[in-house]
Amino acid sequence: MKKGIHPEYRAVVFQDTSCDFAILTRSTIKSSDTIKWNDGNTYPLIKLEISSGSHPFFTGKQKLLDTAGRVEKFQKKYSVKKTSKN
Repeated sequence: MKKGIHPEYRAVVFQDTSCDFAILTRSTIKSSDTIKWNDGNTYPLIKLEISSGSHPFFTGKQKLLDTAGRVEKFQKKYSVKKTSKN
């Protein structure tokens, strides 16, 4: 690799603000916030709004929509009514 052209690759903590979930990994992202981790070291902190700890797909709390019922309801509501002519 060429020297001086690549960003610094370092340990970073990603923390989900909506639940008690944090992970220590490596990244090149920059942050001015820091956090003291379980090992006693201080790492840059990146705050997330959603992660695998809070996303419905990963937590198993996903809602299933009844699309067939919704379509039938729409068709019933907006269907053209037949009129009988005398």
